[in-house]
Amino acid sequence: MKVAIDVLDASADFLAKTKRIIAVPFIFFFLSLVSVLIWAGSMAAVVSMNDIQVNESIPQGKTLIWDTNVKYMALYMFFGILWVTAFFEYCSTFVVMVSSCTYYWNSDAHFDGSAEVGVGFSACVSHAGSLAIGSFIIAVIRFIRIVFMYLARQAEQQSGDNPVVKGIVRCAECILACIEKICNYINESAYAYQACAGGSFCSSAWNAFLLQVKHMAKFTFAQLIAKIFILLGKVGIVAGNMVSCYFIMDKVFKDFEDDPSSDDQAVTSAAAPLVAVGLLSFLTASIFVGLLDTVVLALLTCVAIDIDNNAATGKPAKGPPTFHNATDKMHGDFKTADEHGEMMMEEEGGDRDVPSINYKIKDTFLYQVFR
Repeated sequence: MKVAIDVLDASADFLAKTKRIIAVPFIFFFLSLVSVLIWAGSMAAVVSMNDIQVNESIPQGKTLIWDTNVKYMALYMFFGILWVTAFFEYCSTFVVMVSSCTYYWNSDAHFDGSAEVGVGFSACVSHAGSLAIGSFIIAVIRFIRIVFMYLARQAEQQSGDNPVVKGIVRCAECILACIEKICNYINESAYAYQACAGGSFCSSAWNAFLLQVKHMAKFTFAQLIAKIFILLGKVGIVAGNMVSCYFIMDKVFKDFEDDPSSDDQAVTSAAAPLVAVGLLSFLTASIFVGLLDTVVLALLTCVAIDIDNNAATGKPAKGPPTFHNATDKMHGDFKTADEHGEMMMEEEGGDRDVPSINYKIKDTFLYQVFR
């Protein structure tokens, strides 16, 4: 339980200290958006290859007669965009995880190190194959889910909305959703292990599984508490923005009162703007607050590996001071590296080296590839 709380504390410190990490999801979201726009134009060109006939029952209407080969091309392109968007999604996750790992290994008991976000982008290039494998698996599952949903709707209509058919369809959709969540967690666990120790995708997935089985309690408590905080954060942000929106409409702009001088009529219902603000707030909160879950998984993996590497003491050798003297930090007795060095100089009457911020474990891929 203590390790789980320390991980959450360190994750919050990492996000507060490394504010530039917030730009990572937006960068890859922009790349995904550009890819979708290019894909939409290409898909329109593919669809235009079909036979287009005039629909006489509708003015200016057209009927699209799908050719078999063109249909396969469209399905291929549809799977492609699912793969590309999943790839950028995992790239964003991997950059955050690698940055979190550098923050952990650059820190020690006396010094709260800094994260190397640039290393995360370089790691995406080095591990592009692993990212492609994980995104391919998720793309296949999402493609199957979408095709199944389309076929299921057709079956429901042909059965006359039979409740038995509806029940079977809902159960199948639930199973597919569970499979997607399980595979997504396996992929993220593999990437967290890769970010910390390197290796191939398959070996990292297996090692991450063994690591989480060995430290099951730590992973379970930390991720459960993280999800609770994420949920509370999303609810608080959405509720706060909606209340603020209503207050501004009512007290600032007087939208609920008639204004005879300008012929402005009062707003009869605030539901539409509040819903719009709520949805926008939820999407924004999901991007920002969702980073906490990713950082928690990465730091948990680092702590578990560090503890295993120091089995004699059963304690992590690296990591920020949170993992070493959380009680002192809580009561205000925490000292930074500079303060620690000055204290030792006063006690011993000599110079004292400050712990190095650029420490790296030589067995990790971060040292081997980016030294």
